[in-house]
Amino acid sequence: MFKKLVAIEPVSLIPSAEKALRTFADEVIMYPDIPADDDEVAVRIGDADAVLLSYTSRITRTALEKCPNVKYIGMCCSLYSPESANVDILYANSRGITVTGIRDYGDEGVVEYVVSELVRCLHGFDQEPWDGMAREITGLKVGIIGLGKSGGMIADAMKFFGAEITYYSRSEKEEAKAKGYRFLPLGELLAQSDVVCCCLNKNTVLLHEAEFKQLGNKKILFNTGLSPAWDEVPFIEWLKGDNLCFCDTSGALGNAELLANPHVRCMQVSTGRTRQAFDRLSEKVLANLSEYNG
Repeated sequence: MFKKLVAIEPVSLIPSAEKALRTFADEVIMYPDIPADDDEVAVRIGDADAVLLSYTSRITRTALEKCPNVKYIGMCCSLYSPESANVDILYANSRGITVTGIRDYGDEGVVEYVVSELVRCLHGFDQEPWDGMAREITGLKVGIIGLGKSGGMIADAMKFFGAEITYYSRSEKEEAKAKGYRFLPLGELLAQSDVVCCCLNKNTVLLHEAEFKQLGNKKILFNTGLSPAWDEVPFIEWLKGDNLCFCDTSGALGNAELLANPHVRCMQVSTGRTRQAFDRLSEKVLANLSEYNG
């Protein structure tokens, strides 16, 4: 049992989960807004021994150095690696602080977003059809960059509708091969695909000038990550062609000025933030707390 648990920002837990937090600590404080900087993060943590945060704030070494009582940090958001996390996990671990995160809670909404926007684009709903006349996903060549949980789910959805699936990841996956998905080097995937979906961890950039040249013209690019999967300069140059880029959030797009670009479709809404996603997130956050408390 913790003495004091602090959520330094809104953490998107359902009401029953917020109530359940009271069983893990003598005192629970939940802040309704986002801290402005490291100093405010440190002030909010104070003498707490447990901390929760979402993806909109950071807990840096600078902040943690001012908070000697912290024993546990619960990330109420995706944790893929220390390098991409919004917590200085390496420093925290050096102090014996346990850092937990969650995965696979909002992927279903992201898959629905990709299918929805692609269908609207191909069929010409409220816009000109991509190929000049309405067409199906059937036979479409779809390349997936990053075949993790969400990338795999998008591939499965595209296959269901009749697309031809290729993918690029750090290694070839036997389960993907069994489904008929072809592993290709990145350059070949870009050149051969009609539609490319980037499903990468935060701060992972794989599309540089050479890759955009390989991608070429008359292509559709989706980015479902939390940050741009590209270098900005060649990306802007690529947008000058007969191409389209879809992102759900401005964070995934990167430069807010690109929101006005006619070849960008950005809803500025996190499509993974659904009622069901909040249920899954809450269950996993509480499970992490329960496991830590033994």
